[in-house]
Amino acid sequence: MDTVDIVPIRAFKDNYIWCLRRGSVAVVVDPGDAGPVLNYLSGEGLRLTAILTTHHHADHVGGNASLLSKYNVPVFGPAHENIPGITQALREGDEIEVPGVGLHFQVLDVPGHTAGHIAYHGNGLLFCGDTLFSCGCGRLFEGTAKQMYASLSKFAALPADTLVYCAHEYTLANLRFARAADPHNNSIDVREAQARAALAGGNPSLPSTIQSELASNPFLRSANPAVVASASHHAGRILANPVDVFAALRKWKDGF
Repeated sequence: MDTVDIVPIRAFKDNYIWCLRRGSVAVVVDPGDAGPVLNYLSGEGLRLTAILTTHHHADHVGGNASLLSKYNVPVFGPAHENIPGITQALREGDEIEVPGVGLHFQVLDVPGHTAGHIAYHGNGLLFCGDTLFSCGCGRLFEGTAKQMYASLSKFAALPADTLVYCAHEYTLANLRFARAADPHNNSIDVREAQARAALAGGNPSLPSTIQSELASNPFLRSANPAVVASASHHAGRILANPVDVFAALRKWKDGF
C-alpha cells in the first residue's frame, strides 16, 4: 500500500502549503496561493482530492477559489469562520477521513490567532495553521491571551512524538526571542543547530515535534520558573499565573 508523503509547497515569503500525497492523489492544507499548488500537482502528475483549511486569513485560503475552478473537491474548514467554498464545516470533536489519502483527523478548536481557528490532529501529525509555530505562536489578532493559552495547552497534551506542521518558516526568528525569554535553556541551542542545518540544505526547519516545543518554546513554558522570571522582569511586575506570563510573553514578542 502506498504511504502518505508530506511535502512543503512554498508560497509568498515564508508560507508552507503542506501537500499530503499518496500514489497519484494529493490533499493540500491552507493553500493561500493556487499557483504553486497547481504547478506542483501538474509537475508531479497528481490529482487534488481535498483542501483542508485552518482559518480565514488570505494567505491560507486565497487559493481555494482557483483550485476549485479546476478540481471539484471537498473543502474542510472551521465552522465558526466565514470562508467561501467550505463544504465540510468543522468544530471541536469532529472526526474526518481525508479523501484519497486515507488519513483520519480529529478536529481541535484553537481560538486565539483568529476567533474560529481549528487544527487537525491524527496519525501522529498536527496541522496547526498559525496557532503554534516552531518555538513560537501566532499573534492574537482576534482572540485573548486566555484563549490562546488554552489552545496551546491542548497541543502540549498531545503525544510527545507528534509531528508539528506549522504554516510559516519562522523558526530562527522565534529562536532569537526564545533565547531572550529563556536564556539558560540548552534546548534552544539544539533546536537552532537543527534548524540552521536544515535550512542550509534547502529544507524547511519543520516539522517540529511536541517534545521539542515543550523543551524550547517559551509560549509552552509559561509555568517554567526561568520563563516566569524573565517575563516578570520584562513586564516590571510579578506575574501571578501562567496566563499572565503568556500574555506578557506575547506582548514582549510583538515588539521584539
